[in-house]
Amino acid sequence: MDHSAIYDVDSSDPRQMLVDRSGMAEDEVRQITGIMKALGALREAEQRLSEASRRFMQLNETDMRALHYLIVCTHREMIATPGGIAQHLSISSASTTKLLDRLERGGHIVRSAHPTDRRALAITITAETHRAAMETVGRQQAKRFNAAARLTPAEREVVTRFLRDMTDEITLRDEAWANDGAHAAPSP
Repeated sequence: MDHSAIYDVDSSDPRQMLVDRSGMAEDEVRQITGIMKALGALREAEQRLSEASRRFMQLNETDMRALHYLIVCTHREMIATPGGIAQHLSISSASTTKLLDRLERGGHIVRSAHPTDRRALAITITAETHRAAMETVGRQQAKRFNAAARLTPAEREVVTRFLRDMTDEITLRDEAWANDGAHAAPSP
């Protein structure tokens, strides 16, 4: 089977139980399937890049997100704190402490006294980690800008509207099946 067939709505939903395609021309369905295939390819490329980034930096996903946050704080000349990191990552104080311990042991961050708040710590990324992340992972991620830059202003508006609409369509709200395992998956 062609790997991209998983994005073909006629293959994944032949009885139209999920997507009502009545009244749509075949070429419209084919075009939408093309968009779904392109989104799938993008998601797979992002996953491969993320995995390669984590292998290169020898860190997990949360560690990488924390370092990205610290890079942005550095570029904005903002003082990063454990509380800010915890809020950004949506993790507990205890998890943040473990994360910072791990990153400090790995030589990726430095903890120091906060310059204006005696109760807080300032967290900075080391120059070596900052440089390594920017020259490798950052440079690859930045190539997304090139694709957007090749679009006309009107095309960018359409793409932005589409991506926001797609995000809204798949955002979990109060779906019972998604609530922390409240309902087990049906048995096969």
